[in-house]
Amino acid sequence: MSASSDSPVVKALVFDVFGTVVDWRSSLIADFTQWGAGRGIEADWAGLVDAWRAAYMPSMDEVRKHPERGYLALDTLHRQSLERLVTQFAITGLNDDDLAYMTLGWHRLKPWADSVSGLTRLKTKFVIGTLSNGNVALLTNMAKQAGLPWDLVLSAELFAHYKPDREVYLGAARLLGLAPEQVMMVAAHNNDLKAAQDLGLKTAFVPRPTEYGPLQKKDFKADGNWDVVATDFNDLAARLGS
Repeated sequence: MSASSDSPVVKALVFDVFGTVVDWRSSLIADFTQWGAGRGIEADWAGLVDAWRAAYMPSMDEVRKHPERGYLALDTLHRQSLERLVTQFAITGLNDDDLAYMTLGWHRLKPWADSVSGLTRLKTKFVIGTLSNGNVALLTNMAKQAGLPWDLVLSAELFAHYKPDREVYLGAARLLGLAPEQVMMVAAHNNDLKAAQDLGLKTAFVPRPTEYGPLQKKDFKADGNWDVVATDFNDLAARLGS
């Protein structure tokens, strides 16, 4: 996409994080495999991680169904799901500190190989920030450990809603002091981009075809009329003139 004189100029890029910026699956499996070996715990770590991620959307839907209970940060949802899953996977001998360590695994996720270099390039031209269902502490700690050069951390937590609720996308534009069309949503997930596009945000698709490992069933390619389709973050930077 190139900005023309009759189109709004994009001033900020906001990024989905899990899967788009960081490789959650490989990161968690490697983390728990090493940690478990040190603790003498054997488990189907890949199976646990996949099941944990599969619990992500249902856990948020449960909060949506019961607004009277209030909004819950993703760290809380992750812990609740984990407590059920360790029983399901017959992982025994875990204490509260172990469960806390595992929950904070989401804070320690590793970036894709192109993430830091691409973001660093994009930062020279645009305001760049997260727009994730991850809570503020999670996203901040992740950025610190992974060297992600965000200008700011925007979280669904700030709006007490989860993506793809409209409050998250429009809230991000509002906090940035920009019109929705001046903000570009960058994601590896077509449904995230569709929700953003429907609210007037610009869109960029970057595929992460190994996000779910052998379980990946969608998002291998762009499935929508997005403003930009790039191969990775460095390609995105090139296409946006950074």
